[in-house]
Amino acid sequence: MIADALRFIRFSHTVFALPFALGAMLVAADGLPSAKLCGLIVLAMVFARTAAMLFNRIADWEMDKRNPRTAGRHKLLPRPAAIALLAASTAAFVLTAWQINPLCLYLSPVALGMIFVYSLTKRFTHYSHFFLGFALAVAPVGAWLAVKGAFALPPLVLALGVVLWVAGFDIIYATQDHDFDRAEGLHSLVVKMGIPRALTVAKVLHTLAFALLGGFGWFAGLHAPYAIALVPIAAALVYEHRSVRRLDVAAINRAFFLSNAFVGLVFVAGVACDVFLR
Repeated sequence: MIADALRFIRFSHTVFALPFALGAMLVAADGLPSAKLCGLIVLAMVFARTAAMLFNRIADWEMDKRNPRTAGRHKLLPRPAAIALLAASTAAFVLTAWQINPLCLYLSPVALGMIFVYSLTKRFTHYSHFFLGFALAVAPVGAWLAVKGAFALPPLVLALGVVLWVAGFDIIYATQDHDFDRAEGLHSLVVKMGIPRALTVAKVLHTLAFALLGGFGWFAGLHAPYAIALVPIAAALVYEHRSVRRLDVAAINRAFFLSNAFVGLVFVAGVACDVFLR
């Protein structure tokens, strides 16, 4: 049951947002904050992401049944159980934010609204990919606020980079559903522009995202270790786009998970090396 629930919410994809939250946390604290705060930040990220995925699954329940790619999802977890788990993870996120600081508590409904709204956007806008990006960009800003209790330029630059990075890889992922989305009247840049032009947009977005990752390092005062980490990140982005040129489903899935997980892990490793080796 637990394994099915984890598959239902794609728990392994937590690796996309969490490294950026941890990187922002390390920079904000200029090292590791207290063990308690580290734990609370990780819990907040896990609870928020779990709630977001459950909301997405529930909102798309009937639609996913009709999509050949997602037709088996609803069999992993009964809908009442998914609703109950959504309520529990949402409450757990708010309670965790309350334990961090008052600002995080006050902003927790805003964060939840941002991560929930993505699931509805493909019904009315071709720019749903950017809403997903904003949902994941909550992670680094939230981690910074957990440590500092105030906004600053570095996490906002990083958040914008995350928005564009996520939008780019979500466009790539959406190519798998081009025919289904058109038939269902759903929206995406892939539907609006066609697959070749949409993939060109994804390349532009990833180029801009890479520049913003460099900008984050500049504004955060990071040095050589972080700059060195940007090299394999660039290589992973190039590999991702080369892998999807033939529009092979296996290649898309491989590029989606492996390349993007690699980007996040190398990012946080570069930040950690920079912060701890000064």
